[in-house]
Amino acid sequence: MYRFLATACCFALLTACASTDTHEEIAVPAVAASTPEQAPKPAPPIPERPIPADSVYSLILAEFAMRRGDYNTALDAYLEEAPTLGDVGVARHTTHLAQYMRRPEESLEAVQLWLALEPDSVEANNTAASLLAAQQQPLQALPHMAVVARSDVQANFPLLLQGFNQLPPAQQAELVAGLNTLGEEFPDDPALLMTQALIHAEFQQYPQAQAKLDKLFTVDPLQHQALLLEARVRLKQQEQDPFRHIRTVLEAHPEDSRLRLEYAKLLTSTDIVAAREQFEILSAQSPQDADLLLSLALINRENGDDLVARAYLQQMLALNARNDEAHYYLGRIAEDRSEQGEAVRHYQQIGDGRQYLAANQRLGQILIDSGQFEECRDWFASQRLRLPARSEQLYNIEADLLSSGGYLGASREVLNQGISDFPESEALLYARSMVSEQQNDLDLMERDLRTILANDPDNATALNALGYTLTNRTDRHDEALELISRALELDPEEPAILDSMGWVLFRQGRVEESLEYLMRAYAAFPDPEVAAHLGEVLWVSGDHESATRVWQGALLRDPNHPVLLSTLERLGVETHLQTLPGTEAAAEQ
Repeated sequence: MYRFLATACCFALLTACASTDTHEEIAVPAVAASTPEQAPKPAPPIPERPIPADSVYSLILAEFAMRRGDYNTALDAYLEEAPTLGDVGVARHTTHLAQYMRRPEESLEAVQLWLALEPDSVEANNTAASLLAAQQQPLQALPHMAVVARSDVQANFPLLLQGFNQLPPAQQAELVAGLNTLGEEFPDDPALLMTQALIHAEFQQYPQAQAKLDKLFTVDPLQHQALLLEARVRLKQQEQDPFRHIRTVLEAHPEDSRLRLEYAKLLTSTDIVAAREQFEILSAQSPQDADLLLSLALINRENGDDLVARAYLQQMLALNARNDEAHYYLGRIAEDRSEQGEAVRHYQQIGDGRQYLAANQRLGQILIDSGQFEECRDWFASQRLRLPARSEQLYNIEADLLSSGGYLGASREVLNQGISDFPESEALLYARSMVSEQQNDLDLMERDLRTILANDPDNATALNALGYTLTNRTDRHDEALELISRALELDPEEPAILDSMGWVLFRQGRVEESLEYLMRAYAAFPDPEVAAHLGEVLWVSGDHESATRVWQGALLRDPNHPVLLSTLERLGVETHLQTLPGTEAAAEQ
């Protein structure tokens, strides 16, 4: 005979027997006071049943896998045996293990078995509701959420709104109806009222949202999310003072730093000065909070007060807190003040964190712009030695800096070295293909792009790049059309691909079709190169006025764009453009 014993650190320890119901409470008789001669009655024995012989090996395997930290093997074994055993404890622990392993499908499978064995379990229903909501199945989650609410435990109803705006209208309506029905059953449930208010706000039904919030405040006057939602609702309705309720609460509860922080964040999009005041209050309450100091530094930088911003950033360094962010923004401020050497010193002190790559890109740009070519090369080489895990990204940044600075040969040399170290790097192969195109080495460009496509046939960027280059630099237009068409199927709204499609159709003589794609591309992304293409097609089709206006707008944005200027020169329309109002200003720029 065998029995399962559950422990806190090990989800299920296999010993000798299995109980039929590990959740069953055991009644212990009361013992009379001051009667030492009376011994307590023994507890009734736990019902026992044998483990099926076919399950013994798998359960032992799972237990030893758990002990050596091989949780995947343990979970697979429990998932296989749990339905056979039909034991609540095993089903519960299998669910916990699957959740710990962050395997949502297996978690849902295990919790469904748990519910079949223990349908009234609050924990099982709550777990099922959370898992289903996370998988955007709110209608299936709602009945489980209702079980939780009926047990006097606060159900997390707002969780049901994950991905709500992506649901079909019929499912949205069904979910709203279900929530309204529960609202009649639980009229004072704050989480349910909050959920209903959120739905009203989603549908821009602001008076109804406010009504739900008003009712919620009678139950929980300090509910943070409700106060913040109310402020957003009032902002949407363009009320004169949308934050008055939050201010009233903070006046009565000035110590509520969490609400004040959310209020300050909300103010950053509407009133940066008021936001700064709130962050200053928070910082005074917690003077060593580096997060608040950083927020104050960024707000003052946004306001143009770099002196105060620097003071807050220096205070962070003095506290030895969030040093990387402090050095990064001190570097940015130094750049703005044309103190390039100071900026470089700050960037060089940034460690391997979120700011590392951005800092290296800016540092490299300073060195290139100041003519320190060798110093730039040496810096990136030293960084690759210091942080080998960042090498691929550092190769890419260095090559891009060199290419942008006109050092195409050096850029290609860096990329050759990078691809030698990382032969399957799509980023490096793509970067080298672009440099090769600029060097008129179309053979290498095509080989690199086709290498990417051999490993990743659905890479829309590579498909488009190869198709566009074949359109622009060769007469292989049919092949180009096939490549661009595949890219457009993968990413039908990408302006660069729409531009390529319009351009290849134009090269094939399909002028009317090309206009449709180029107009869509230009509307989504009015880039000078797209303007050059659209203007040329309009010009060739005889609509000189529209072509001229497209080119004029592009010149005003970028009067020196090489593709645009070469197009105008090739078509001989530069003189014509200079006679239009506004182009003189563009030419002067």
